[in-house]
Amino acid sequence: MEFDNTLDVPLPPAEAWKLLLDIRRIATCIPGAELTEVVDDVTYKGKVAVRLGPVALSLVGQAKLEEIDHASHKARVKAQGSDPKGRGSTDSVIDFRIEPAGSGSKVLVHTNVKLSGSIAQYGRGSGMIQSFASQLIGQFGDALKVELAANRSSVASSETPVASAPPAKPISGLTLIAKVLWDAIVRLFGRAAPKS
Repeated sequence: MEFDNTLDVPLPPAEAWKLLLDIRRIATCIPGAELTEVVDDVTYKGKVAVRLGPVALSLVGQAKLEEIDHASHKARVKAQGSDPKGRGSTDSVIDFRIEPAGSGSKVLVHTNVKLSGSIAQYGRGSGMIQSFASQLIGQFGDALKVELAANRSSVASSETPVASAPPAKPISGLTLIAKVLWDAIVRLFGRAAPKS
């Protein structure tokens, strides 16, 4: 399934580009993610944990930055992950580019995700996966803004750098599911509303 999302970053495009390519720095902003190994400048290993009520799902895998175009601020990330308990796997291609937006930047993200095994059951409705991804990107954007604000205040007050973040907590599936369901209801009633 394929879908598009956007992310606002309160930095000019050149600075936003450098930030988004600094995987070590932004990994702590990705909900439920933990960077476990830096293979080289473009290849990273990690894991993502998702908790849906009593069910915990984790994916262990690798992401690689490819087709990096510094002049146009465009890149492609290929990521693969599998559940250690054999419940399935994901294979994703994520294209992103940065455009100027007011005093900051807008990141346009196009994602193509393939799910296999029992994980695919969670993604039967592509609208649900798309809404889930939108919520994750929103949480990532919020965490990124907090990290940028903390870094700016640290630099402004000449304090020592902010300590590294605590280990990643699993993504709160209940909160995300509630938002996904709300989005589905809004879409349903939006289509059903009579036109004037």
